Amino acid sequence: MNASAVRPIAAGLGVDQLRLLSKIARMYHEQGFRQPQIAADLNISQSRVSRLLKQAVDIGVVRTVVSIPHGVYTDIEQKLETRFRLRDAVVVDAGGSPADVLRTLGGAAATYLDETLANDDVIGISSWSATLLATVDAMRPKSHLTVDVVTQLSGGIGEPQVQVDATRLLDRFATLTGGRPLFLPTPGLVNSPTVRRALLNDPAVKGVRDVWNRLTVALVGIGTVQPSPLLARSGNAIEPEQQRRLGELGAVGDVCYRFFDRDGELINSPFNDRILGISPGQLKATRRRIGVAGGPEKYSAIAAALKGGWVNTLITDLNTAERLLNGEPGPVD
Repeated sequence: MNASAVRPIAAGLGVDQLRLLSKIARMYHEQGFRQPQIAADLNISQSRVSRLLKQAVDIGVVRTVVSIPHGVYTDIEQKLETRFRLRDAVVVDAGGSPADVLRTLGGAAATYLDETLANDDVIGISSWSATLLATVDAMRPKSHLTVDVVTQLSGGIGEPQVQVDATRLLDRFATLTGGRPLFLPTPGLVNSPTVRRALLNDPAVKGVRDVWNRLTVALVGIGTVQPSPLLARSGNAIEPEQQRRLGELGAVGDVCYRFFDRDGELINSPFNDRILGISPGQLKATRRRIGVAGGPEKYSAIAAALKGGWVNTLITDLNTAERLLNGEPGPVD
């Protein structure tokens, strides 16, 4: 290495010192020698070898270059974390079709959870999310992991043909993570505030509400004002007239039926008095709020959810991530 490539700090070193330092650096980094072997071969102490290797980095004799593999987007993830003050971000190239996005996000979320869930976690899961169903389908059992409780974040009772999906989502997730499943035995959306108040006093519901105060992880989908096919079939979807009213109030998306505007601010409407699910305060008090969502139809909702702090970890597709960083506006309704 010529002298111009070495930082000015090397000016105080003699040629013999630089030669030794460079020789040790090549033996360690290029030839794969371990420090004890280098010390023995050169008849110097191992502590000196360690010191000289550090010095080689300090003065630029050794430079570390990270080569990011194809299909890995850590640079974009870091920008998302900085821009939206996220705890973590995962970005995957999901292809173009909705089915591709769903399958790829499910696999990415399964891998992320496998790496980050901890013993004794108290986990809440959205009841009606096709993306989270894809996640549990991609998960594998972890013999060394035993979470505490896994519970629903909104009522999981719906049309019998579809309720099986909400039940399977919670039951399989609990089985795979060793947690105790705790169901919310109500619909997610009821007809009136009176019905809601009566159900909130049910002992089984009170038990779930108490667990919401202890959550360490919330795993949620991010929805739009237009219900997803799964939610529409469940019998828990908002009616067309209510969709229209929420749209007039500026709603662009929801997390667990809590609808928000483009700035992520909660929409205050009578609709909130019909929801049987975690409150905004309980959700935002949860330390890790993991949102799994992607695709062009979800862009406005995802952007708003990030602005409002509804999630602080995002697992999404590459196209959505790039749009978020470019600050693209969502579609105008």
